[in-house]
Formats: sequence, C-alpha cells, structure tokens
Amino acid sequence: MDYSIFISPALGLIVGLLMGLTGAGGGILSVPLLVFVLHLPVAEAAPVSLSAIALSAGVGALLGLKNKILRYKAAGFMALFGLLLSPLGLWAAQRVPNAPLLILFSATLFFVSTRLLLQARREILQLPRKNSKPPPCLLNPEVGKLSWNIPCARSLMFAGGWAGFLSGLLGVGGGFVIVPALKRYTDLPVQSIVATSLGVLAIISGGGVVFSAVSGNLDLSLAAPFSLGALCGLLIGRALGKKLSGPRLQQIFAILTFGVAVSLTIKGINAL
Repeated sequence: MDYSIFISPALGLIVGLLMGLTGAGGGILSVPLLVFVLHLPVAEAAPVSLSAIALSAGVGALLGLKNKILRYKAAGFMALFGLLLSPLGLWAAQRVPNAPLLILFSATLFFVSTRLLLQARREILQLPRKNSKPPPCLLNPEVGKLSWNIPCARSLMFAGGWAGFLSGLLGVGGGFVIVPALKRYTDLPVQSIVATSLGVLAIISGGGVVFSAVSGNLDLSLAAPFSLGALCGLLIGRALGKKLSGPRLQQIFAILTFGVAVSLTIKGINAL
C-alpha cells in the first residue's frame, strides 16, 4: 500500500503551520521534508513544493488585495522577471545531479537561518537599525503608490529574477529573497511588504507549477494533497500566530532550519 497519499497532506499541514506562525517561505522546509520522509530527489520535490506555495501564497495575496495593502504593480513587475527565469531554474534542476543540489539547498538554508537569527536578536535586544540613504522606491503618500524610477525598476527586476531562478531550481518560492529586497529597496510598511511578496510568490510559483506539469515533472498525486494540507496548516497557523508569533518563535524556527541544513549537507556529501 502506498502510504505517501496519507503522509503527503500531513507534511503539508506541518509546512503550512510553520508558514502561518513564522511567515517563512514554505519551500524552506517543504523540500527537505519531502526529501527525508518521502525520499524524493530535489528535482522531484521542488515542483510539489511549488504547488503548495502557489496555492497558499495565492490565498494570502488575495487577502492582501482585498485589504488594499498589496502593491500589485510592483508584484506584477517582479513576478514578470521571475517567470522568465523560473523555467531556466527548473531546466537546470533536471540536469544537475541530486547531491550538488542537496548541498546548494543546504547552503541556502544556512543563509536563511543565520539571517533569521540575527533579525530575531535585533528585535529582542531592540537594537536600532543603521542609518542609510533613502531606498530607490519611495511610497507617494498622496496617492498611496510607489514612485517609479530607473534605480527602483532595476532593483526590483533583479530581485524578482533571482527569486524566480531559485524557485525553479530548488522549489523554495523565493520569499527569503523578495521580502528582504522590498525592505531594502522600498519604504513600504511591513504588512504591505508581506502581501506584495505573497503576490510575487503566487505568480512565480504558479508559473513553475504550470511549466512542470507541461514538461511532465509534476506528480499530482503528491502535489494535490500536499498543497491542500499546507493551505489548511496556513489558515490554522495564521489564527495561532496572533498569540504565538514573535522573535522567540523566529529563533526556534531558525535553529530548526539550521539543523535541517546540517542534515542536508551530510546527506549531500554522502551521495557524492
């Protein structure tokens, strides 16, 4: 009997809960879970992960659009370049051996976990941010929209393209690229940054899912229950997050991510 039909939604539920509680991208832990529990290679786990991200981020983006905090022009612009490079990442993932992909994924997790730990430490100690020059994308308070210019467009284009490539290559969604980029290059409030990031992720991940399905690299029997489980977990996590979220929870998630990175590194080295 194939127990993956029952295990897949349970894994999705775990990923969704973490997404709802921490705001972290689902692909950060969904791909490792699929690799360790269902023994999928990264190239097969990535499209399944993207399907869950596309569904969950799409719901979150619609809620942001309803609340008028999603900057849809910026999201569409970044997603456009992400969609252009996402197929390139998917193409590379099918041709790169699994062991190097595991090591590359673990390096990404090391980067994300370190950044989360530093961010949580700064919030706990209430350390002030270093003063810097104004970002290139400034919000016009009179019309409530971003004022576009060449440096602004160039910054968002690069961030969107890089997120799209990593989304296709590793199935990580790219939220760990989009959110810091929006914080660095814009002066949008945090809620608007999160909603705009979800809009970008929904489009990029959705495009990756379509490309994978057309090329025959998407296992719908795993992707569908995994995605539904992630969506349910996300909704539960959002409800619990009002009481449990915070820098301490972010620290725990970062330590967990760091541990997963170590495990993936060992698995990748042994597979070489």
